[in-house]
Amino acid sequence: MVSDTASPTTMKARPRFHANVWWLVASAVIAGLALLPVAALVTEAMQGSTGLWAHLRDTVLATALPDTLILLLGVGILAGILGTASAWLVAAHDFPGRGILEWALLLPLAMPTYIMAYAYLDILHPLGPVQGAVRWLLGYSSPREFRLPDIRSMTGCILLLGFVLYPYVYIPVRAMFLTQAGNLLEAARLLGTSRRSLFLRVAVPLARPAIAVGISLTLMEALNDIGASEFLGVRTLTVSIYTTWVTKSDLPGAAQIALCMLVLVVGLVALERWARRRQRYALSAQKSRTLEPLRIEGAWGWLAFALGGLPILIGFAGPALYLMTQAWTRYQFSGVSARFQSEAVNTIVFAGLATLVTLFLGLVVAYAMRIVPGRGSLWCFRLATVGYAAPGTVIAIGVLIALGGFDRFVDQTMQNWFGISTGLLLIGSGAALIFAYTARFLTIAAGGIDAGLSRIPLSFDHASRTLGRAPGATFRHVHLPLSKAAMAAAGLLVFVDCVKELPATLLLRPLNFETFSTQLYGEAARGTYEEASIAALAIVLIGILPVILLARVGKPKAASHAI
Repeated sequence: MVSDTASPTTMKARPRFHANVWWLVASAVIAGLALLPVAALVTEAMQGSTGLWAHLRDTVLATALPDTLILLLGVGILAGILGTASAWLVAAHDFPGRGILEWALLLPLAMPTYIMAYAYLDILHPLGPVQGAVRWLLGYSSPREFRLPDIRSMTGCILLLGFVLYPYVYIPVRAMFLTQAGNLLEAARLLGTSRRSLFLRVAVPLARPAIAVGISLTLMEALNDIGASEFLGVRTLTVSIYTTWVTKSDLPGAAQIALCMLVLVVGLVALERWARRRQRYALSAQKSRTLEPLRIEGAWGWLAFALGGLPILIGFAGPALYLMTQAWTRYQFSGVSARFQSEAVNTIVFAGLATLVTLFLGLVVAYAMRIVPGRGSLWCFRLATVGYAAPGTVIAIGVLIALGGFDRFVDQTMQNWFGISTGLLLIGSGAALIFAYTARFLTIAAGGIDAGLSRIPLSFDHASRTLGRAPGATFRHVHLPLSKAAMAAAGLLVFVDCVKELPATLLLRPLNFETFSTQLYGEAARGTYEEASIAALAIVLIGILPVILLARVGKPKAASHAI
C-alpha cells in the first residue's frame, strides 16, 4: 500500500522536474548560439598572420582607434550634459510647455544617426538653406565670400551624435530625479542650499549611477554607428571594419579589428561598473517625497521652454521637417519609386521574422530564470544577452564567419556525397541577417519579458500547482496571458531596432536585397540622398512608435509628480 501510494506522487514529480530541466537546457543552447559569433570572431582573428596584425596596427588602428576614442569622449560629454540638464529642467521646474517637453525630449530616439547626418549634410551645405540665409542676412552673395565651417569633421560628428543620442541619458536620469530621495533634496533646500548648489552638490551625485548607465548606452550606440561617421569624415573602428571587409575583401583583418572593438566595448562596460561601484542607496520605510517643482512664470518660463526645446529642434524637428520637404518634393516630381514597395516588404518581413524569433528565444531564457532559479539560469541569461553590448558590425562579422563556414561545409558534403551544390544556404537566404538581428537584440526581448514575469507573484505559481496544473499548463494559462503587455512592448522595441539597424544589414543582406536603411545608405554614397528621402521618412515614422510607448509609460510618474 505504501508503494502504491508513493508511486503517483513520484510520477507527478518527475514530469515537472524534467520539464524544468528542459527549460534550463534550452536556455543554455540559446546562450551558446548567442556566443557563437564572438567565438567565430576570435577563431578567425587568430588565423591572421602576425604580419597582418602589424600592418593593421600601423595603417588602420593608428588612425581609427584615436578617432574612435575622441568621438566617444566628445559624444559622452555632450550627451551627458544635455541629458542631465534636460532631465533636471523638466523634473525640478514648472513652466509653460513643461508637459510637452517631458515627452518631446524623447523624439530624437526616432531619428537614426545616419539619417541625422545625411539630412544635415544637405541642410548645412554651402548651397543649402542655412548658409544661404546667413549670407543673405550678412549681405554676402556667394559661398566664396562667406561660408560656415564644414560639418564634415570630428566636431560636427560629435555635435550631431550628441544631439540625437542624449535621450539615452535623459530617460534614466529623469526617472532618478522623479523617484529617488526627494526627501534629501527637500532637506537640502530647507537648509538654505541654492538651486544651483542643489543641482550640482545633491542631485547630480544622487543621479550618478543613472548618468553612468545612460552614457554607457550612448557610447554603445555611437560605437555602432557607421553611416554618420563615414559621411562626416570620421574613420572609426566600425567604418574601418566595413571598408576592410567590403573594399579589401580581407576577412581575417576585419575580424582582428572587430576583436579590438569588442575589447573596447568590454572596457567601456567595465569602466561604467567601476564608476558606480560604491553607489548604494537605503530605502526608507516611509514613502519618499518627490521634489516640489519650482514655478517659473513670465518671460523666464518661456525662456526655459525655449532652452528645453533646443535639443528637440536640433535632434529631431529640424531634420524631420527637412525630410518631409524633400519627400514631398520627390513625390511631386516622380511619385513613389518603383523600388519602394519591395524595400518596404523586405524591411517589414525580415524585421518581423527577427522579432518573432527574438521574442520566442527571449521568452525561453527569461522563463528559465523564473522556474529554475539559480546560478545556472542566471548565467545563461547573462550570456544570451551579451550581444547588445557588441556593435552590429562585430556581430555581423562573427555571424558571417560562423554561418559562412557552415554553408561551405554543407555545400562540400553535398557535392562529395550527391554531386549537388547547395550554395550559400543561410547567408544567401537572409537567415544570417535574422540570426544577427536576434543575437544583437535578444537583450531587449529577454529583459522586457523578465521584467513582466517578475511582476507576477510566485503565489500564482503555487496556486496553479496546488490545483494540479503542470508547468506547461501554468505557463500557458497563467504566465503567458499576464505577460502579454511586456512581450508586446519588447516586440515593438525589437522591431523598430531591426528596421533602423544599418551595419549588420549592410554586411549580411543577400544579393540584390535592399531595405530602407541600405537603400538610404546607397543613395547617400552616390550623392543622391533625395532619391531615398521617402524611405528615410518612413524609418523616422516607424521609429516614433517606441517614443510613444515610452511617453505612455512615463505618464503615471509624471502625473504623480505633478500632484
